[in-house]
Amino acid sequence: MRAPALFALFAGATCIALSPIWVRIADVGPTASAFWRVALAAPLLWAAAALAPRASAAPGAHERWLLAAAGLAFAGDLAFWHWSIQTTSVANATLLANLASIFVTLAAWLLWRQRPSAQFLVGLALALAGVALLVRASLGFSPTALLGDGLGVITAMFYAWYLLTVKSLRDLGAATLRLMAVTTTLTAAILLPVALASGEAMLAGSAKGWLVLLGLAWITHAGGQGLITYALAHLPAAFSSVGLLLQPVLAAAFAWALLAEPLVSLQMAGGAVVLAGIYLARRGSG
Repeated sequence: MRAPALFALFAGATCIALSPIWVRIADVGPTASAFWRVALAAPLLWAAAALAPRASAAPGAHERWLLAAAGLAFAGDLAFWHWSIQTTSVANATLLANLASIFVTLAAWLLWRQRPSAQFLVGLALALAGVALLVRASLGFSPTALLGDGLGVITAMFYAWYLLTVKSLRDLGAATLRLMAVTTTLTAAILLPVALASGEAMLAGSAKGWLVLLGLAWITHAGGQGLITYALAHLPAAFSSVGLLLQPVLAAAFAWALLAEPLVSLQMAGGAVVLAGIYLARRGSG
């Protein structure tokens, strides 16, 4: 197993785990922070794509429709997740968003009749039991926490849609960096009118506020996604999928250390059950 790729996987997971912290401390609204996350990352991604080898042919009509779908799916993913982070605990929002891999297999089952294995079904049952524990813990936090948990599940659905669309594009030969640059730009274009219509604060009020948004865009989005993309090309898929489960664990640790967000025993138990369920489901869908 290549050491640089292994380092990139865990470094990328750490960068993405910082995402909820940036969102919480940003002095703009959740939809606005989702917009700046992609808008500020787009120039870096286009610069990287320009330095990469060019694709042999321009995308056809089918690929353009898939790119538009990927941009829409990622916009939904970010918008709902940022709202989830603001209304429930960081641990719950991140754990529930990681249910995306389960929704991917469920979509393959329902849409393409790809029957899942018994191991996947056991993992699904475990994950759902863990979600029930997380929701039960949320009832003791605040009236908005349950809403945030629901938004986290919707996030996972949108991210599953994004993953399925990106896989279709990759199967058609789309280059990784150009794919990221295009979908990031489309996501920003979709989120801008939504953020403006929401009435949220759009502009950071200080240099510190802009640094937070730059951290969200450059460290989390461009850096984290870029490192993981590199790692996935050099590591076994099964190991990578399990390694990325470090994300919710790190996010919860960052929230505890930096935001003084407590972790109650029921929540920790639910998180452990969700992670075990996702692990089994990913192995069973391999």
